[in-house]
Amino acid sequence: MTTFQELGIRPALCDVLRSHGIKEATPVQEKAMPLVRAGHDCIVKAQTGTGKTLAFLLPIIEKIKPQAAVTQALVITPTRELAIQIAKVAQSLSAAADISSLVIFGGQDIERQKQKLRRHPQLIIGTPGRLLDHLRRQTIDLSQVNKVVLDEADEMMRLGFIEDVETLLEATAADRQLMLFSATMPDRVKALSARYMTAPQNLEIKSEHVTLDAIDQVIIDTREETKIDKLCEIINQEQPYLAMVFCHTKQRAHMVTMALAARGYLVDELHGDLSQVQRTLVLKRFRKAELQILCATDIAARGLDIEGVTHVFNYDIPHDAESYIHRIGRTGRAGERGKAITFVNARQYDLLRRIEGGIKDRIRKQRSERGRRHKEKQEQILKEIREKREEKKAKRKPLSKYANRKGASHKGRNDRSRRQKAHGTKSNLGHRAKPGRSGKH
Repeated sequence: MTTFQELGIRPALCDVLRSHGIKEATPVQEKAMPLVRAGHDCIVKAQTGTGKTLAFLLPIIEKIKPQAAVTQALVITPTRELAIQIAKVAQSLSAAADISSLVIFGGQDIERQKQKLRRHPQLIIGTPGRLLDHLRRQTIDLSQVNKVVLDEADEMMRLGFIEDVETLLEATAADRQLMLFSATMPDRVKALSARYMTAPQNLEIKSEHVTLDAIDQVIIDTREETKIDKLCEIINQEQPYLAMVFCHTKQRAHMVTMALAARGYLVDELHGDLSQVQRTLVLKRFRKAELQILCATDIAARGLDIEGVTHVFNYDIPHDAESYIHRIGRTGRAGERGKAITFVNARQYDLLRRIEGGIKDRIRKQRSERGRRHKEKQEQILKEIREKREEKKAKRKPLSKYANRKGASHKGRNDRSRRQKAHGTKSNLGHRAKPGRSGKH
């Protein structure tokens, strides 16, 4: 592995990384940082949990001019949680580089954000909606921004932020450097790169299987009416330290949360209907292990890096391989092992096959404890039936004295009176003389 000193990172930033226990660069950092430092537009495809954040933050912070009191770099993220997470990393690094940074997202007091923007932060991290709001209010100036990062670009496209992102890009400097970082690269992201990038460098880190290898993936057959019972059974069996349960909709997440809470589990929900204060409080409790289970929609699947998540439950099977990868990527991070359990009913196997095709692997099918006990009981019953049959067969009496002498196939019957005629022989029955007549003419 390559150290950050060998990559040319200044000592002050290396000291900050060392204080957080980070000494060596990951593959994506080792390959992407030279491209970013050289000023190239780049498309970096790497899975979540591989260190993409430092791959773009470190070279960008090094290139920002502390003496210029204007916004010089912009990082756009699809969710508030991801923006907050990147901002925490940037805060310690920017302090060591003597530059200022600011995180902007919806749900915060916009007047306070205006006050902070008047101080001209040199690095801004934010979500598309709130950044566009400030742009329209003319409370943010992006004209001097020459370094732009779209983190989790595919998720921004999926959530419908394409027009907002394009508006923000057009407000930045004409000679900007644009960097796309994401776990997947669908066609919409490629179209965006073709329109706004100049000779982009494509970098794909083949780390998908490395990351997924740390996760034990299983599927469990279930029915909708027994899914909650099955979930509780597996939670009791697995005893996770921290677990995330993913549902398709906010209503489903709320329903599962209420059902688990009624059964005594330490559980809460995370979805878009919560205010920012509520979401922050829920995540804080979950990180402190005051909650054991977090029921969430896909809004929490991207960017959240919560230490100690040992299990991920796909209560509702994801619609595609991309969502599946991002969901289960919440566990098995930082060298730890994790387990991902996906519930599947009889009508969802086509969807499962598409997911397996996307991850290029087969997911092991696991029986629940109740199912295993049922199978073992059935096998024991069949074994007892076979043993009784063998015992009964051994004690069976012969049908006659001839059966012992002539073999079991004889069955004590005498078939000599029913002997078959030889093939091709003719009977003389039709040539017998009639009664009272002589055979001679």
